[in-house]
Amino acid sequence: MNSARGFASDNSATIHPDVLAAIARVNVGHTFGYGHDDYTIGVEARVAHTFHDDASAFFVFNGTGANVVSLRAACRRFEGVICAETAHLNVDECGAPEVIAGVKLLTVAGVDGKLTPEAVESRIVRVGDEHAVQPRAVSISQCTELGTLYTPAETRALAELAHEHDLVLHIDGARLSNAAVALGLTLGEVVAGADVVSFGGTKNGLLGAEAVVLLNPDLAHDFLYIRKQSMQLASKMRFLAAQFDALLTDELWRRCAGRANAMAARLAGALSGAGGLTITRPVETNAVFAALPPAVIESLQRDFSFYLWDEQANEVRWMCSWDTTEDDVDVFAAAVRRALAG
Repeated sequence: MNSARGFASDNSATIHPDVLAAIARVNVGHTFGYGHDDYTIGVEARVAHTFHDDASAFFVFNGTGANVVSLRAACRRFEGVICAETAHLNVDECGAPEVIAGVKLLTVAGVDGKLTPEAVESRIVRVGDEHAVQPRAVSISQCTELGTLYTPAETRALAELAHEHDLVLHIDGARLSNAAVALGLTLGEVVAGADVVSFGGTKNGLLGAEAVVLLNPDLAHDFLYIRKQSMQLASKMRFLAAQFDALLTDELWRRCAGRANAMAARLAGALSGAGGLTITRPVETNAVFAALPPAVIESLQRDFSFYLWDEQANEVRWMCSWDTTEDDVDVFAAAVRRALAG
């Protein structure tokens, strides 16, 4: 197994020891499966109440599953979801929203990966026309695929627009913790105005667990059946619940995300002013995007893992994780500077 440290993805990181310990604690005896045990029911309530007193929470296996079941709860098969062209829904889910949820993605150009009310409104057309897909949901990523943030005012404006047109607001929160930390908000505050949230854990220290949080009680109808039919119902649910139990204890989610964000800021700072390198996106969470010569990219990838984000622009993405260390950043930054100088 390759144990080299890299900056490819926060999915590459290790599992937080507190999460492994929580899994071990529930790994005793027999209990009811499929979430019908008292422990899982209690953790679901704990997650839900972290967001809102009237919310409900359901655990699933992965981020794509969380997004698909969220959209299935909100939309019928002749309806569409307005999202940014760069959204994970559109770019990196292999058509799952269309194939599994049966909804059409109505994409628009974003600004730094973000939707604007004007862009959303441009897609709310032909309402009531039986020949056209009917807009039903607006989906935003918080933080975005480009590591940028929606301010509370921006999220609120999109929620108000959506609700004005009888649409629901979905938040793809694969990195929601990173956004909340960067904005100095609670998890409940960072999703204010939303109807349904995909709350990510895998990218923030968990072994493999996500949660769907329904803030709009109308969407909870039939959700249990939707989750099962979407193949996201875990038989040994207590082990997913244990991971979220750990994530919420002493705000582990905040500590993990805070570390990842801080390391990205450190990396951007260490490379500021480096000749031949341009930071291409605002560094607001745990991602650094940069453009640099192809030969330098190729040289660095021999020793460090990271993704070439945009081949035409020679743009790369460097992701920091909960377990990224200052030494990781400093060693990599020094290697980048040497490669640029060489």
